[in-house]
Amino acid sequence: MDATAQAQLIRTGEISALELVDQTIARFERINPKINATASTNFEQARARARGQLPGGVFAGVPTLIKDLMPYPGHAAGFGTCLFDGVPAQGGSPYTEALDASGLIVLGKSTTSEFGLLGTTESTVKGVTRNPWDLTRSPGGSSGGAAAAVAAGLVPVAHASDGGGSIRGPASLCGLFGFKPSRDRTVSNGMPADLPTAGLLSEHCLSRSVRDSANWLMAAERPDMAVPLSPTEIATPNPPDRLRIGLYLEDSRGRSPDPEIVTATQAAAHLCEDLGHEVFNIAPPVFDVDATAQAFFALNGAVLAGFFDQFAQMMGPEFDEGGFEPYTRTLVQRARMLTPDKIHATGAAMANALASVSASAETCDVMLCPTIPFAAFPLGQYDPSKDPDRLNAFVERIASYTFPASLAGWPAMSVPLGQTADGLPIGCHFAAAQGQDAHLFALAFQLEQAAPWQPRLTALAQSL
Repeated sequence: MDATAQAQLIRTGEISALELVDQTIARFERINPKINATASTNFEQARARARGQLPGGVFAGVPTLIKDLMPYPGHAAGFGTCLFDGVPAQGGSPYTEALDASGLIVLGKSTTSEFGLLGTTESTVKGVTRNPWDLTRSPGGSSGGAAAAVAAGLVPVAHASDGGGSIRGPASLCGLFGFKPSRDRTVSNGMPADLPTAGLLSEHCLSRSVRDSANWLMAAERPDMAVPLSPTEIATPNPPDRLRIGLYLEDSRGRSPDPEIVTATQAAAHLCEDLGHEVFNIAPPVFDVDATAQAFFALNGAVLAGFFDQFAQMMGPEFDEGGFEPYTRTLVQRARMLTPDKIHATGAAMANALASVSASAETCDVMLCPTIPFAAFPLGQYDPSKDPDRLNAFVERIASYTFPASLAGWPAMSVPLGQTADGLPIGCHFAAAQGQDAHLFALAFQLEQAAPWQPRLTALAQSL
């Protein structure tokens, strides 16, 4: 069942929240060792919350996971790194408070790459997280643990975050629905708003159904939004108006995805036409990819360098940069070598890319392309010990279709509409102009009804 259905069982008294939590824990203990989706758990805190008086939110009594990049009271805040493994969170944030108000019960933290830097979840501290569709392959990253847990049926929905594709990429690789809300759509995650990369990051979830994702967004939406998303606008599966959908298959460098990805994306375009929408070819978003990629990695390194300095002040002699992964250390070392002029240039490069990318949304209502250019890839190819330049190239490639939406602040989603000949999932990526989240949800409901993917997920969960 999805989270909305589980909550309905609790509301009608067919099962108690504690019974659901206990059954979920039993499934965790049986299946999680196969996929390694959790960084830590606190089952007793979850049971205590299930026994108490839950708020009457849409997900009251439903178990979930929080990605290990977001602190949550009563749980460790490891950030995917050895240095903070097991360190308890100092508190939550407006975002976690909104999740609590929805009635969700947090069982634990899902695995992530160190500080969410890589598009695969193979950390030094927690080891390899495996894709339930093929245990030799990656679920992607950085929300790989959340994706693996939901695909395996450990929880029906799980928190995730996306700064360049970290919700949508794992959704594609694990056969899930993955939505990235418009910039500033949701309440604060507690991170400083003045960070150079803050505007790229969105908090949301990975889900088995469109309605769970819509309900999650309404639970976490800012109350002061100029154009709030009402339940009748976003969570009711009414067919959308005829949309003008622009299709492109090559990324902004002119590279083509794998042939099976092309086939799946073209099939999605034909499905949209069958549903009454107009589909036509457009050019991919145009921007200076090299300059933007260099700026992205430099800014990530600069942000981490600032964090490292803060950690050193707080921890004193106990702080050891050698405890971080080689890839993380390299980004920080390179950022520390940047002159003020170079740092200024990185900001200018991002601003120029934003202006160029934003113009792409003016040609159509919705843009359709692949989510990522390949299906689930073997583990071990891109772990954090590999050459940093190779890893940078991997990050740039895996995010080549998803990053423009993060840069522009567009809402975007990966919809699990395809699969390879070997049965691996393929997601198709849809994006719209900033603020047009409802357009995408209306289309998602329509696609879900026309080409339901839940039977495949149910069969997968039952096979584990």
